[in-house]
Amino acid sequence: MITPPSVAIAYHSGYGHTTVLAEAVRDGAVEAGAVVHLIKVDEITDEQWEQLDASDAIVFGSPTYMGTASGAFHQFAETTSKRWIVHSWKDKLAAGFSNSGAKSGDKLHTLQYFTVLAAQHGMTWVNLGLHPGWNSSTASEDDLNRLGFYLGAGAQTHTDHGPEEVHKADIATAEHLGRRVAEQARIYAAGRAAVGA
Repeated sequence: MITPPSVAIAYHSGYGHTTVLAEAVRDGAVEAGAVVHLIKVDEITDEQWEQLDASDAIVFGSPTYMGTASGAFHQFAETTSKRWIVHSWKDKLAAGFSNSGAKSGDKLHTLQYFTVLAAQHGMTWVNLGLHPGWNSSTASEDDLNRLGFYLGAGAQTHTDHGPEEVHKADIATAEHLGRRVAEQARIYAAGRAAVGA
């Protein structure tokens, strides 16, 4: 019997927009057969630290504030140094997503920050795996990856709109990321089993 992959989504959401994306990542991963744990990093418990340690993949999520992840996410990242010391997360998969008010909003820097965090832990990064959408005269803002990010899922929500207004294409892109992470985790686990690692 094949054990389903375990995916943890470690995220911070200042106003609820990033929660919508985290839930979409979860839905995509569940659809792909994963067991998923949603973990708010500013309210993390000892049990949730154990879930992170036991997961096959960790997806990082944060709004982009002032060109990087939120302060609450940075605090979480610093706390992970206890895991870094003993290589607790080495060889896990990692991925990421971010939201901001502007189309770019320097979300790329937040995604790059996540990749460096993952690399320091010895994790393997899973990119979005999509071509950019909405990049031709026949394209639409309803395309997957409408903002054209490669490293992870980028979302844009007007600063005067609440979480209920997160763009449907960005939600669908986050769902895609969840499915991709779960599928890659299954492949990764099967490969390990095949080589007896």
